[in-house]
Amino acid sequence: MTTRIDNKFAQLKAEGRAGFVSYIMSGDPDMDTSLAILKGLPAAGADIIELGMCFTDPMADGVAIQLAAQRALKGGQTLPKTLEMVQAFRKDDPDTPLILMGYYNPIYIYGVDRFLAAAKAAGVDGLIVVDLPPEEDDELCIPANEAGMNFIRLATPTTDEARLPTVLNNTSGFVYYVSITGITGAASANQKAVEDAVARLKRFTDLPIAVGFGINTTEQVRDIGSVADASVVGSAIVRQIENNLDDEGRPKPELVKAVLDFTKTLSQGVR
Repeated sequence: MTTRIDNKFAQLKAEGRAGFVSYIMSGDPDMDTSLAILKGLPAAGADIIELGMCFTDPMADGVAIQLAAQRALKGGQTLPKTLEMVQAFRKDDPDTPLILMGYYNPIYIYGVDRFLAAAKAAGVDGLIVVDLPPEEDDELCIPANEAGMNFIRLATPTTDEARLPTVLNNTSGFVYYVSITGITGAASANQKAVEDAVARLKRFTDLPIAVGFGINTTEQVRDIGSVADASVVGSAIVRQIENNLDDEGRPKPELVKAVLDFTKTLSQGVR
């Protein structure tokens, strides 16, 4: 079964360019503002969107995304509300691939079968669940694939050649290469190291390789895009949201425009 993600990477290949993947946390700083940003991302140059599912203990994430999750949770964001956001987005946009990214706990609490049915109905194309290893594929990965959603796995600088086949097994859509060791937004990606890593991954898989963690500028988006199939930016966009809140933590009137303008600037790196 071909997904929107597969179609998008085929389109990018035909255009001869890398993709730009943007991440925001659902419900940050509130659901209405978050939905306005989400709806504006495709026009701002996002080829694929990752939408964070807020969780109390986001252990793979750095300060920017941890704070975004806290703001979302404080504002009353839940997994059902995140699925409502996807549904609202899909009313206007039938084409842009949308991936839910986060941790297994909220999905487990919601119920896997119920979640997959609701996510598919809402218009979710793929899942990135960072704390479910390949050894637990029966838990969510295989059911997601059977439901017609891509299950996207992370590979890291410490994923050695003995481990890679296990990581890539049952992975679909693309492989997300984490360009740094550590948490999101903590350091900048090293161009040469990423180039070597992408070449190594390509020996093991035909799937597109998207590179994220540590990409913060238009120049980095361009440089990573020159060696990978897509550049992913999360923390830098989330920090724009944080920078446009007032002292009470409420969105300033210019927040949505500021975030989308910044995203558009970043996306120029692959155009």
